[in-house]
Amino acid sequence: MRQTVIRISTSGAGLYEFTERVRRFVDESGVETGLLTVFVRHTSCSLMIQENADVDVQRDLSAFFHRLVPPSDDPSMGWVVHRHEGPDDMPAHIKSALTQTSIGIPVSDGQVMLGTWQGVYLFEHRADPHRREVVLHIG
Repeated sequence: MRQTVIRISTSGAGLYEFTERVRRFVDESGVETGLLTVFVRHTSCSLMIQENADVDVQRDLSAFFHRLVPPSDDPSMGWVVHRHEGPDDMPAHIKSALTQTSIGIPVSDGQVMLGTWQGVYLFEHRADPHRREVVLHIG
C-alpha cells in the first residue's frame, strides 16, 4: 500500500486535469494489481473522470452545472440560507453533493485502467482561486 497527498491550485471554477500525476503515482508505487482511490479533502469541489480529448466537453459540463445550480444571488436560488461565504459557496456544496469526492480506479499490470479518452479531473466549483488537496491511495 502507498498513499500521498497532491495539491492542485485552481484559478476559479472549472475542470483541472491531473491524470499524469495519478499515472506517475501508480508507476512509482510499484503496485501491479490493485485499486487506486482518489479522494478530495474539500466540500466545495469534486472529482470526475471525463473525456480529455476535446476541451468543449469541459466547457459544456461547466456550463451545465452553472445552469443547474446558479449562484445564490440568482433569483431562482432565493431559497438558499447559507450565504456567509459568497454567492458561489452553497451552490458549490450542492454541485459537490451531485458529483463525487472519491473515485476508485482499477490498476492492472502497473497501469491505471482508464479508457483511451478518459482523464481524472478536479472539478472546482468556487469562483476564486483555491489550493486543493487530493489523497491518492493504492492497495
